[in-house]
Amino acid sequence: MSQRMKRLTEKNSGLFIPFITAGDPNAEATVEIALMLEEAGADLLELGIPYSDPLADGPTIQEASKRALEGGMTLEGAMKLVPIMRERGLTIPVVVFTYFNPLLQYGEERFTRVASEMGIDGILVPDLPYEESEELTNLCAENELALISLVAPTSKARIQKIAQRAQGFLYCVSSLGVTGERKKIDERVYEFLQTVKTSSPVPVAVGFGISSSEQVKEMHSHADGVIVGSALVSEIAKHKDALKHEKNRKDALLQLKTFVTSLISS
Repeated sequence: MSQRMKRLTEKNSGLFIPFITAGDPNAEATVEIALMLEEAGADLLELGIPYSDPLADGPTIQEASKRALEGGMTLEGAMKLVPIMRERGLTIPVVVFTYFNPLLQYGEERFTRVASEMGIDGILVPDLPYEESEELTNLCAENELALISLVAPTSKARIQKIAQRAQGFLYCVSSLGVTGERKKIDERVYEFLQTVKTSSPVPVAVGFGISSSEQVKEMHSHADGVIVGSALVSEIAKHKDALKHEKNRKDALLQLKTFVTSLISS
């Protein structure tokens, strides 16, 4: 793993991991949103690759992917944003969230090599089963990348096996179904998180549906970190027109930063 990711694994509480879609609303805005998120307190950035068939994503992120794809964003284009972020001062780890088909078309060996060269620290592939991930795990290891594992309440007997091989952090899916803001978190997730924590050698972060400061606070009492995606992507969508244009972007970024700090300052 990269030194950035190793430092993250040493911080075992209060982690805040935001998700954004690369290219939404455009490439330059993505870079500036990433920098703003670090300033606001993000410990790691999850950078989503826009994809036309995002099986795990709800309507909010689907729409973000559509906007980014219409703007010409690609897998390689998204990866090329990371060195720009690094040049502009981004120091936190970056994990690329991509479905397996774009990765397969690009080439697994080529993808892991280029990702490492671009200053990316990890990869998360939600539709790649644990049982079929050995080849990608080995390629990631060769390139000092963490292959982020996901575990869900339905994993049951597989939880311990998946957790013990986790790298960087372990992504716990808080609910069944697709991503999206939820008014209430299913209380059964707490027992699930406790089970996962007893098996995981890395920080346990929970995502899917966390959208309010109250939910962030509650999840921080049961897990090492929280992942916020749809709520942030929805907020970006509200300001998409201002974010596209340099003269209006600063104010939009300030409003986004206020939203993010309100989520994590409770």
